[in-house]
Amino acid sequence: MSPSKSKHKSVRQEYEAEVAAYVEAGGNEQVQRVITAVQGLTRKLSQWYAVSLSEVGLTSGEWSVLSNLALQPRDATTTPSQLAEAVSVAPSSMTHRLDKMAERGLVDRNPDPSNRTRVLVTLTAAGWETFRQVIRESDLLESDVLSRLSGPQREQLATLLEKAIAGLDDLAASRDQAATP
Repeated sequence: MSPSKSKHKSVRQEYEAEVAAYVEAGGNEQVQRVITAVQGLTRKLSQWYAVSLSEVGLTSGEWSVLSNLALQPRDATTTPSQLAEAVSVAPSSMTHRLDKMAERGLVDRNPDPSNRTRVLVTLTAAGWETFRQVIRESDLLESDVLSRLSGPQREQLATLLEKAIAGLDDLAASRDQAATP
């Protein structure tokens, strides 16, 4: 069966249909092409990541904890409540998640030496190795996704997306200023 007669739309066909619908509804075509492409990449990559995570025995929720801890500065301390807030789950859900991760040797929970009523969560050596493994595997996938772009094109794309991210920061700052009495 030819690709055009397939029951499933290709990623490109889904993208084009979404852009067309947004433009027909009054969206700016240039804006919709960019935003729809970014959202489509995110959506499809998330599906691939979920499969990759399951292959190393992680859920996406456990990955959010693992990556949050790995991205903390080395001297930072993190409590279960801070993790729950960072990954937008209830503290009770975080406790359950941390229990499972501690049983598997991915995280340690120890009393805070300066406040014995607080618990601090850290990655174990196995947690760090799992983080590294996931990053290495996702890097292979991401490299394949970007393989149609030359090195300079990748650099240009990164620079342009970084400018768009800075635009989000500008919008947030404007919103915060407008909300301040």
